[in-house]
Amino acid sequence: MAHDKNASVRATLICAVILLGLIIDQRLEFWGQTLTNLAVWTLFLHWLRQAKGEDRVALTACVVYATLGEIFLSLIWGLYEYRLANVPLFVPPGHALLFMLGTIAASRLRDWIGWLVPLAAAPFAAFMLLTGADTFGALLYLMFLLCVVFGRARKLYAVMFVLALAMETYGTAMGNWTWETTVPWLGLATVNPPIAAGAFYCVLDMLVVATVRAFRSGTPSSHSRPALPAAAR
Repeated sequence: MAHDKNASVRATLICAVILLGLIIDQRLEFWGQTLTNLAVWTLFLHWLRQAKGEDRVALTACVVYATLGEIFLSLIWGLYEYRLANVPLFVPPGHALLFMLGTIAASRLRDWIGWLVPLAAAPFAAFMLLTGADTFGALLYLMFLLCVVFGRARKLYAVMFVLALAMETYGTAMGNWTWETTVPWLGLATVNPPIAAGAFYCVLDMLVVATVRAFRSGTPSSHSRPALPAAAR
């Protein structure tokens, strides 16, 4: 019961810091981003300090992969641009917090959610493809399906797909970042945000889960039960 209560508190804090942080970042210009950076990093480092073993590996790996991904997707590929044309410092740990929120949610949902989400998203992705409004979204949806079919944390990927789409919709509506309407290098059309933007988060989480499994195979068995990877199954 205490574990469930702590998880609920964490989930509430994560939602609050994301929702309020993006508002502060947008409304207070430069200092708003600085305050959001401090808030997100403080919360992340506090929970990282409390984490042990595989949980700490998962959170650390998430920040590392997210940092590399943001540099490539935003600064090099140019898929989207943040308000100040940078990668805000709160973004990588923000991905880790969203990952934590996803594992909490996935642990409380039944296995069928892993198939319900891709089935529910399929008509929207097909409609956007057939109308030509979001041809890039169809490619992302295919990437999401591959994660669901071949990944080892199907529930987590499905939950993250929904959470990421919600955050992308909120962040773009607030003006914290903007997706390009024509995808650089590929010339595909997309919208702001793409309907299947959550696919990138699924790939991120697949990398995190794979890293944790590699860590597990390389260390002696522990009596403590891993919280993040187990909850994601």
